[in-house]
Amino acid sequence: MKGKIAVSVLAFGVLAGAQAANADQFVRMVSGPSGGSWYPLGAKISQVFSDEIGGITTSNTSGGGISNILSVNDGDAEIGWSYAHTAFNGFSGKGKFKKAQPNVRHFATLYPAMFQVAVRADSPIKSFEDMKGANISPGKAKWTGTAFAESILKAYGFGFDDIKKNGGTVHHVSYTESVALMKDKHIDVYMAATSMPQASFLELEHSPGIRFIGLPDDKLDKILKDNPGYIPGMMPAGVYKSIEKDTKTLGIVTNMVVSKDLPDDLVYKMCKSFWKNHAVFAEVKSIWKSVKLENALDGAAIPVHPGAAKCYAELGVKK
Repeated sequence: MKGKIAVSVLAFGVLAGAQAANADQFVRMVSGPSGGSWYPLGAKISQVFSDEIGGITTSNTSGGGISNILSVNDGDAEIGWSYAHTAFNGFSGKGKFKKAQPNVRHFATLYPAMFQVAVRADSPIKSFEDMKGANISPGKAKWTGTAFAESILKAYGFGFDDIKKNGGTVHHVSYTESVALMKDKHIDVYMAATSMPQASFLELEHSPGIRFIGLPDDKLDKILKDNPGYIPGMMPAGVYKSIEKDTKTLGIVTNMVVSKDLPDDLVYKMCKSFWKNHAVFAEVKSIWKSVKLENALDGAAIPVHPGAAKCYAELGVKK
């Protein structure tokens, strides 16, 4: 009997070991809010990775540029969407980050995003100076758009606390909630750092009608000087029907980061699959057409993951 028990235990152990060996590695992606470009693109990329790379199961959940860096660093996700400037600040412990986030690695540089600011078409607000007592929605607290808003307002000599002291409000809510608030006249200003055209702004153009606020050269120059990771941006005439002439704004480069703890071989396979399916991702969002392999390491101010570095070396991409 003891012999049978020993054999049974051994067999169970072998079976359990085999099951553990065959279990997929779970790779979690954090992208962006629904209504933006990151979330649907993240969903498709996750699906492609699951379909093409053996031994992994992927997921995609919403997030924000700052919170995604925190999630990847803390081991709550393996892949995150962010911005080159945000990733550098996180890695270095600067800006909105209270401490360094040393566990993030560069995976790919994607496309530029523009900081877009809109008011109702009938609003008396003509510039950022007029927002000192306004009701604004700059995005959630750990979204990069909020950091953009703070940088711009600082150039004008005030901040969120000043808005509140002057009777205004600051709503840290999602794109969808911001649209509802503006339609109901609960906010005067809606801000977002995202690709163009963006669904929430298109919806507001339809109803109630909006007008975009740009940045004059002197303020733009000051902000760029104080925030070297930002880039000059432009909302070209016609990108939204309410933009009749080119409007200057701030821009930033979107990127993807991965955990340093992901195996080199897995990240290498992810990188190969990522670029092989470029046309597939372009079908999800047209902005993907501006993503170029030769730019994959542009603006990479944090270490590149060794698996991605091997992939890019083979593909002839240089930093």
